[in-house]
Amino acid sequence: MTNLELQRLVEQISMASFHRPFRHQATFNARLKTTGGRYRLQDHNLELNPKMLSEHGRATLIGVIKHELCHYHLHLAGQSGQHRTKAFQQLLARVGGLRYAPAPSTTVHRKRRFQVYVCTQCAQRYYRLRRIDVTRLVCGRCRGRLQYQGTVLATQRPQET
Repeated sequence: MTNLELQRLVEQISMASFHRPFRHQATFNARLKTTGGRYRLQDHNLELNPKMLSEHGRATLIGVIKHELCHYHLHLAGQSGQHRTKAFQQLLARVGGLRYAPAPSTTVHRKRRFQVYVCTQCAQRYYRLRRIDVTRLVCGRCRGRLQYQGTVLATQRPQET
C-alpha cells in the first residue's frame, strides 16, 4: 500500500466512522518501532507504522487508524485527546478502534562491540562503546593510567554488579 492509498483509506474511514473529513496528511513512517501510529499535534498529520499492515493485516491497520483519528478529531474540536479522558475512551469504543496496537515483531539487533580498557595500577576494567583518549582520561578508582586492551562482543562482557 502506498502513501496515496493510505491517505484515501484514512479519508474514507474518517467520513464513514466520524462523519467528518480528514484534511491533513497520513503517511507511513518505518521509523516507528514500538507504536502502531502517531498523531502529531503540531501539524495534525498522522504517521502509521507500516508493520501494522504487513505483519498484522488490514483490519489491524484500520483499528490503528481509527485510534489516531480519535486523537485528531477530539483535538480539532478543542477537547483533550489523551487516552485517559472519558471522551476519548467513549469515542474509541463507539467507532471500534484499537486501544492497544499489537507488538511489532522483534528486530534483529546487531552485536555490540565494547572497547576494553584496563588500569595499569589497580587492574580495574572499563567497557566503552566508543574509543576514549587514554592520554586525557585516568582511572576513576586510583587515578592510574588506562591501557587499551582491544574489543570484545557484548556477549563476552561480564555482568557488572
